[in-house]
Amino acid sequence: MCSFSPRTSLPAPMCPRNTISVWSILKKCIGLELSKITMPIAFNEPLSFLQRITEYMEHTYLINQACSLPDSVARMQAVAAFAVSAVASQWDRTGKPFNPLLGETYELTREEQGYRFISEQVSHHPPISAFHAESLSGDFVFHGSIYPKLKFWGKSVEAEPKRSVSFLLLMIQAVSFLLPGYYFVLLTRLHHFSFSTGDKCVLNFKPCGMFGKELHKVEGYIQDKSKKKHCMIYGKWTECMWSVDPQSYETHKKSERKRDHKKSKSEEPEGTDDDADDMPDVQETVSVVPGSNLLWRIDPRPPHSATMYNFTNFAMALNELEAGMDVILAPTDCRFRPDIRAMENGKMDDACREKERLEEKQRAARKERNKTEEEWSTRWFQMGTNPYTGAQDWIYSGGYFNRNYHDLPDIY
Repeated sequence: MCSFSPRTSLPAPMCPRNTISVWSILKKCIGLELSKITMPIAFNEPLSFLQRITEYMEHTYLINQACSLPDSVARMQAVAAFAVSAVASQWDRTGKPFNPLLGETYELTREEQGYRFISEQVSHHPPISAFHAESLSGDFVFHGSIYPKLKFWGKSVEAEPKRSVSFLLLMIQAVSFLLPGYYFVLLTRLHHFSFSTGDKCVLNFKPCGMFGKELHKVEGYIQDKSKKKHCMIYGKWTECMWSVDPQSYETHKKSERKRDHKKSKSEEPEGTDDDADDMPDVQETVSVVPGSNLLWRIDPRPPHSATMYNFTNFAMALNELEAGMDVILAPTDCRFRPDIRAMENGKMDDACREKERLEEKQRAARKERNKTEEEWSTRWFQMGTNPYTGAQDWIYSGGYFNRNYHDLPDIY
């Protein structure tokens, strides 16, 4: 069993990118889909996209908390906090994860948080990553498939995910639908999810420019089936999330608007909310409404994070290959990818050569399949009907954790 490692640093710091004219490359990408553009490996981070998906699970304690709460609104608050926390690790992560090879997998088991996770790259054109996480105690299932269609717009990167993911609290029969995370800056996005009780949550990730005062803000509410709002949810996806009763929230907002109006009449220059553009350390920039309850607060990143791709403590450990893992993991696991391993160790020339070799090996395998008219066969996920949504999706077919790895593709 592959448990979570406590590693808090990488074997080598990231290579400097100041020798590359970033803008000369990125300006050619405006409005284009990044997955179709060949970028220098220096723009990567030493993780596969499958590992990046796993970062959704960093704050699984919120889901465990939801499973133990008797009140449906309190459960919804915990799920809402999980939805926001799932994208918190993206902030300041300007490195692009490696595109997974067809058939690549990644697994993670965290016994202390009571879950296990498996993902597989099920399609190369278009690139689709399927994942399945489940509680070891049988309390929840979290699964989906993601087509990370990314477009660069100069100051931001827009993610246009082709699929949603579904989440089921098995103990209380509650289903929610979440959209995948986004890179760099979140543009306008509404997250809707609901319980079988009729309770519904709507979260609005505020749109703004890179330095606008609405930067990183999230606002939303929870209502019951009669559309009565029970609480407001607010905060920043880079910092923390709070909940408060609707009346207190509206009173506070009115007070803020009056204060802003007086400030504008005095012709004071408007600031750019500079505090909001830095990773929060101790001081938070969220204006807390009196009487609010804290739902979630981001963990501080390690002191050396800036020299290690701005990884969180969780991300630091995702590619560690501990002793004994080589006989437990599937040979298709991301941890065995030589290009990612070389980059993690600071060997950029080796990483470039291995990346080119793997891509050529993938192209050759595809040509061979075309010759024989052989279709690619996925191993751990199959296309089928999602039992919770009724839509066609990639569904985990089971069996991975039996460790029966026969007939797996040779992708490395």
